[in-house]
Amino acid sequence: MTMPQGYFDPRFASVRELFAEQMADPQARGAALCVTVGNETVLDLWQGVMDKDNRQVWEQDTLVNVFSCTKPLGAVALLQQVEAGRIGLDSPLAEVWPEFAVAGKQAVTLRQVLGHRSALSAVAKPLPPEALFDWQAMVAALEQQEPWWTPGSAHGYAPVSYAWLLGEPLRRVSGQRPGAYINQHVCAALGMDFFVGVPDAELDRVAHVSRLRNQYGDEYARALFAAMGQPDSLAAKAFGNPSSMMTSTNTREWKQAEIFSANGTGNARALARFWQVLAHGGSLDGVHLLDSELVGLMAQEHSQGMDRTLLAPTRFGLGVMLEQDYEGGGFGMGPQAWGHPGAGGALGFCDPQAQVGFGYVTNTMGPYVLMDPRALALSREVYRCLRQLD
Repeated sequence: MTMPQGYFDPRFASVRELFAEQMADPQARGAALCVTVGNETVLDLWQGVMDKDNRQVWEQDTLVNVFSCTKPLGAVALLQQVEAGRIGLDSPLAEVWPEFAVAGKQAVTLRQVLGHRSALSAVAKPLPPEALFDWQAMVAALEQQEPWWTPGSAHGYAPVSYAWLLGEPLRRVSGQRPGAYINQHVCAALGMDFFVGVPDAELDRVAHVSRLRNQYGDEYARALFAAMGQPDSLAAKAFGNPSSMMTSTNTREWKQAEIFSANGTGNARALARFWQVLAHGGSLDGVHLLDSELVGLMAQEHSQGMDRTLLAPTRFGLGVMLEQDYEGGGFGMGPQAWGHPGAGGALGFCDPQAQVGFGYVTNTMGPYVLMDPRALALSREVYRCLRQLD
């Protein structure tokens, strides 16, 4: 068995061995894992290949699309505006985005969007594929969209529309494009090798993403995929309108767009750094990301129960998932862990009690709705090692 490259604390050697076992799977291509405990990095591993022909080795600085692991970065960007007094958490979005105040959306708030309670999980009207990369076209479609249910009365994950529901207010109050804002005020501020909109000079570092074959996920994944086969369902519209959402992952257009619900590109080290800072309340070693009170609000339950989009029970804070109430749905650590998975297997989260920041990325996508078994197994092994140290 080939062992991964990188650093490991000997106290976490079993995690390294498990990572190597996962990478020995014939379908595995490339992956990276980084874990911080307190101020210390205890694991920083990578292994495999990054190109579609399996010839280019995964390097220390390889980047990959982490899909919805990007969402918490966008949430922090908006909460920074709350901290600065530019937008209210419970004020109507229409105060900063007047064109939004039509079709029953006049009272929709930032808190509702962050908690997936805005009832705007998808655009119902069929959109052309190119609309995904036309900021104004997506903004206009959401301005015209009626809520799918009464806002605030229930929750349904917004897998992609989240980018414009939050991104347009961010653009208006910050005066910057959303990707540029996140790259400067979140990623660069923390020293993260991460981009929402990959610059030309960094494109060669981005891994090619492919899917695991002959794997069908858990019961919730199978229910979701069945619903996505019904063209007019909320799930089909949320994940597949425009249709280019499902087909663009490896295109230059996707990599360079500013869709911070889904197209952040980075590595495990960057995710672990982001969550390390949040595990410490939003500030660490003189670097301030977000006020500790707002970090606390992110981790508070805002939505719980059956998710109208994902067709699975989910719990959300503000822009983040919380520990789920069923086996395999949580983060594999303590009950206060919170963060966000990404489609296909990526995972970033923190456990403030254990002072853990966790990042896992892969270019081999699995079929699960919430936690991928690979990332979850690694997290559980990290936690087992931590408990042995106590």
